[in-house]
Amino acid sequence: MAKFRLDEVDHQILDMLIENTRIPFTDIAKKLLISAGTVHVRVKKLEEAGIIKGSSLTLDYHKLGYSFIAYVGIFLEKTSQTKFVLNRIQEIPYITVAHITTGKFNIFCKVRAKNTKHAKDIIFMIDDIDGVSRTETMISLEESINDKNRLMHSIFNDL
Repeated sequence: MAKFRLDEVDHQILDMLIENTRIPFTDIAKKLLISAGTVHVRVKKLEEAGIIKGSSLTLDYHKLGYSFIAYVGIFLEKTSQTKFVLNRIQEIPYITVAHITTGKFNIFCKVRAKNTKHAKDIIFMIDDIDGVSRTETMISLEESINDKNRLMHSIFNDL
């Protein structure tokens, strides 16, 4: 697939969307001195090229009662069970991220729970999945950095 070419206007539109995905196209147009229709067309092209894939919503999990974060490393009996185990993991809504990894674990997950008891119940659900031989859990004391915007800005500056 050919690399999609971004011009300076595309960069500026993406910069504004990175900072606020809900910014109206009319506001972007006013700041860039272009028409809202131009912004709409360019964003549509970025979506069609797969550069923009939806937008995201940031929740305050602490206010919602889900402030406990744990990371669970999963050891499988056989690596051939990876897809099956991932399908079972996907059925547990409190597992928000799962990676197939090299090294110590076969799969590494992020769990968001209400408290330690809730986290224990989730970990037991993982342990009960056929093909999981054992798990190893690390508790997050604090999420110190969670800033995708810096990465996205760096990527666009490199283009």
